[in-house]
Amino acid sequence: MTLIDNFNKWNDNKVKSTLNRFPERQTKFTTSSDIEVERLYLPDEENGYLDKLGFPGEYPFTRGVQPTMYRGRFWTMRQYAGFADAQESNRRYQYLLAQGQTGLSIAFDLPTQMGYDADDPLAEGEVGKVGASVSSLEDMEILFNDIPLDKVSISMTINAPAAVLLSMVIAVGKKQGVPVAKLRGTIQNDLLKEYVARGTYIFPPRPSMRLITDIMAYCQTHLPQWNTISISGYHIREAGSSAVQEIAFTLANGIAYVQAAIEAGLNVDDFAPRLSFFFNAHNNLLEEVAKFRAARRLWARIMRERFGAKNENSWMLRFHAQTGGSTLTAQQPNNNVVRTTIQALAAVLGGAQSLHTNSMDEALGLPTEEAVQVALRTQQIIAHESGVADTIDPLGGSYYIESLTNTLEAQAQTYLNTIDTLGGALAAIEQGYIQREIQRTAYQYQRQVERKEQVVVGVNRFTVDEELSPKIMRVEEDIWQKQSTRLTALRQRRDNTAVQQALANLTNSAHGNENLMPYILTAVELYATIGEICHALRQVWGEYQPPMTI
Repeated sequence: MTLIDNFNKWNDNKVKSTLNRFPERQTKFTTSSDIEVERLYLPDEENGYLDKLGFPGEYPFTRGVQPTMYRGRFWTMRQYAGFADAQESNRRYQYLLAQGQTGLSIAFDLPTQMGYDADDPLAEGEVGKVGASVSSLEDMEILFNDIPLDKVSISMTINAPAAVLLSMVIAVGKKQGVPVAKLRGTIQNDLLKEYVARGTYIFPPRPSMRLITDIMAYCQTHLPQWNTISISGYHIREAGSSAVQEIAFTLANGIAYVQAAIEAGLNVDDFAPRLSFFFNAHNNLLEEVAKFRAARRLWARIMRERFGAKNENSWMLRFHAQTGGSTLTAQQPNNNVVRTTIQALAAVLGGAQSLHTNSMDEALGLPTEEAVQVALRTQQIIAHESGVADTIDPLGGSYYIESLTNTLEAQAQTYLNTIDTLGGALAAIEQGYIQREIQRTAYQYQRQVERKEQVVVGVNRFTVDEELSPKIMRVEEDIWQKQSTRLTALRQRRDNTAVQQALANLTNSAHGNENLMPYILTAVELYATIGEICHALRQVWGEYQPPMTI
């Protein structure tokens, strides 16, 4: 068949059925000069085009996971937010939704991420500082007050205690009268990257993998619309990796999760369609676009050839992107608006399914409402004014983009081969290999900055004498006391006998092989706290101690 024959087949089958379900935003797309923008552009000659690229919505998904991409609907615009207590965070979510945000992305404070209650002595000084403080179901009820969970998609950046926070969402949904099967959202739930890049781990890797597969199995039965894991390259890149390493180490972790789920008895085509990914959008615009395309193609091949997945939805790499927090500078903070715009554009040109844009002041503190609004408006201007969403994969066919996509894919595959020889991602992490590779790359980059071989505008070139006095949002220091008082009151009025029995049942079950989600959900609904639940598991599994990697 000729290229045109294949194009017509794709158009008659994939596109028309998609248009019946999701009509495009308008009947005709044009540039500012009134030049019509076609749905998809083709090369002049085939030259193996279909073998390497395919069409959008078809294997190997180089050009996107949906046949019409943003012509049908834009990516989900999420702004990662949360601070102080649940009440303050709820106000910010209501503000963002009123500004046109289309999904919520919840940030939790460090005690919550590490499985400690707000009144734990180890939590003092950190409560509410980098996210919302959530210690119990009561906090979660306040967090989602007047936010209908059957209408708003929820993404939660939570890992070690992900099962606890997901149980809280389920419990709140029940109280709102929302059927559990209608809950939509994502939990990050990616523990492997915590051991190499982020550090908010609790338990050792192997019991953590058990929790992850328990969540997958539970959601497969009860929460079919919930994304059970967001396999994260974002924090790997923030720790200093290259684009190649971000692809390779993220997909290596994905392979480990798929393998663990299969070994736990799950069918790959039952759980793989609910896997999602989370990538960084960095400064090198064209490399970032190629990175997303290469990652999609690699994952499609891994799922179809390595794991034998038959469902094409299992082959799709669907991803959320966030602009690069580590690229933001305290110097000349207005420059960060430009950086974020370039990075957001890369994510859109690369085919992201959802996007968070960082605020200009995040190198200085939590973002103010004004800065958050500018960040959200950046996405909206790209969507509605730039024209880049009017055709699919607009940079596809560029000699540079295609060459860069191929190079990134090949170099990432080399890393994957090395990790396989080490016994997989979990073994590579336990041996410190992935950590050392990231550290080496981060060190090289920092040396380039210091030598001015890598220009950072406003930092090592184009500097100005400036007196920084920006408006910075600060969390009140008494938030720890407020949360502690609330927890004391909660413990006095709940049924503590029932709570202790639920915690004992959880501890006993952790010794065996049962799915732990029902036990965690029971404890949550009795208002057991996150610290109490995590402590019940610590008694069985202990805590992770990282290896030396120097």
